[in-house]
Parts: sequence; structure tokens; C-alpha cells
Amino acid sequence: KEEISHNIACFRKQMSKLIDFSGGRAVTANNADWLLHLNYVEFLRDIGVCFSVNRMLAAECYKQRLERGLSFFEMNYMVMQSYDFLELFRRYGCRLEVGGDDQWSNILGGVELIRKKENQDAYGLTVPLLTNSEGKKMGKTERGAVWLDPEKMRPFDFYQYWRNVADADVVKCLKFLTFVPMKQIREISALQGQELNGAKELLAFEVTRQIHGREEAEKARDASRALFVKGGISEDMPSTELSPADMPGGKIGILDLLVRTKLAPSKAEARRLIAQGGIAVNGEKVTRPSLALSREDFSQDGGFSAVLKKGKKVYHRVVLKG
Repeated sequence: KEEISHNIACFRKQMSKLIDFSGGRAVTANNADWLLHLNYVEFLRDIGVCFSVNRMLAAECYKQRLERGLSFFEMNYMVMQSYDFLELFRRYGCRLEVGGDDQWSNILGGVELIRKKENQDAYGLTVPLLTNSEGKKMGKTERGAVWLDPEKMRPFDFYQYWRNVADADVVKCLKFLTFVPMKQIREISALQGQELNGAKELLAFEVTRQIHGREEAEKARDASRALFVKGGISEDMPSTELSPADMPGGKIGILDLLVRTKLAPSKAEARRLIAQGGIAVNGEKVTRPSLALSREDFSQDGGFSAVLKKGKKVYHRVVLKG
């Protein structure tokens, strides 16, 4: 229960960047408020009777699952989601459920349940799932999911994910995920190859700005530009290679790294630079001299790389080998 409450608070915090919760304009509801006290027999009699198993099995989502085996738990998912919609209607007057187009059958179940139990109209709205040009769902990296939470995925890595989408996916993502004017997007659709780099940067900046704010988006863009110049890794940027032997225990301290890259002549000077706010890693200002970088701090786009920034103009790329 505590974990669920924590997750709800985290979801609300994330969504507050996109939805205004002030003054009760939006609310977060926990379906445990109505599910935990259900009487199973009464639920089957009052709610289960409203659903046709034949119609449920005709739904595309169940057809696919039947081929690989459908548990009774999965079979009940449509009923439970529909009941959630009914309770939201009763408690909050909610008449519209929005979801991905893979939820169409479940949403319709709720619309029908409200009509049967309350004799009222309700509605469903679905949006296409975000897929790439190969038809695969977007939102995955070699390290796992693309998170909105900066604690789970740094704004720089979030930016880099969108900066490195395939050419064929840029226009779709601009349409789906940004408020860039359609006239500008239509002009972008005529671009090809290297001409699309500016569009990719625009996409990455706009999505990152919406989720993490303008300041984080600008920092991520600056760090990315330092990494990628004219479509490739900048040949002019000084770089240092690290091997696994340079990272005992899988980590390297920021003080050691600053000395190793010659951005600081000594650990004492490195400490002074950090104290003055003059050091950043991948666009994130370093505030602790005890910071240690692990493999996860090196972006996997175009190899394992991280960018150190000293002051406003001095950049140094660190490449992790092996």
C-alpha cells in the first residue's frame, strides 16, 4: 500500500508538468478506493452480468492472447477497467476515457457498462501507439525504458534518445509529441539525410523542454552539440580513453577524471573548480567532489562517451573502451 501511494505521488509529480492540478482542476484517483472493498459474488451478479464472453473473445486483444494462452486473471482485465470507468463516472462525472488504441475494446466495455448501469452516455478516445518506421513500439533503449523521471533517466540521456531517432521517424514524432507548427513540420518532411539533423535537434529540444523544462533542455542541447558536430563526433574535441582497468570497482572519481583529462592539474584544483560550479558532466553541473562515474554515466549513442565541461567553453570527451 505504501509503495502504491508513493508511485501515485510520483506519477502526479511527473504529470503536473503537463496537467494543471491546482484548484482541483485535475485529480489523481486510486482504484483501490473502490476495488478493495468489493464483494466478489455481488460484483459478479451486478457487473459481470453486463458482459458477454462471446463479445469479449471476439475482441482483437483477446484473440491474440488466446493463441498463447489466456488466464482467468487476464480475462477479467476488461471487466475491471470498465468498472474503473463506471466508478470514475459516479464519483467525478467522468464521461471520457483516453488511452492507446490497444485499449479500444476495454474502453468500449466501460462505455457500455455506464450505459447499462446508469443509462448515461460516455465516450472513448484512443491515440495511436508511437511506433517507429519498422512498426516497433518506441520508448526503449539498450538500457531499458525511456523514463520521464530524471532520477531514472538523466535529461541528457532523454534528449539523446530523441536526438538519435531514425530519419524516417522524425516527422511523425514532431507531429505527435510537439507543438511545432504544422507548416514548419511539412517543410521538414521534404528534408533528407544530413539536412534532418536540425529537425532532430528541434525534436529533442522540444520534448525535453516539455518534460524537464527549458533550462535542462538547453543544458542537454549544449552537451549534445559538444558531442556531435556536423553529424558526427567532433574531431576537434580533445578526448581521453578509459579502459576497465581505469575504473576499479566499475567506477572512477570525478577528481581523478579531471586530473586524468588534464582539465585540472591536481585534485585540489579540481575541488576548487567544482566548488565554484565550473564543472559539468553531460550537461549536469557537478556539485560533489565525491562524485563517481559508472558505466551508466556514459551515453551509448555512437559508443560509450561522456562529455566533461570546464567553465563555459572547454569541453573534453571521455570514451570508455571494452
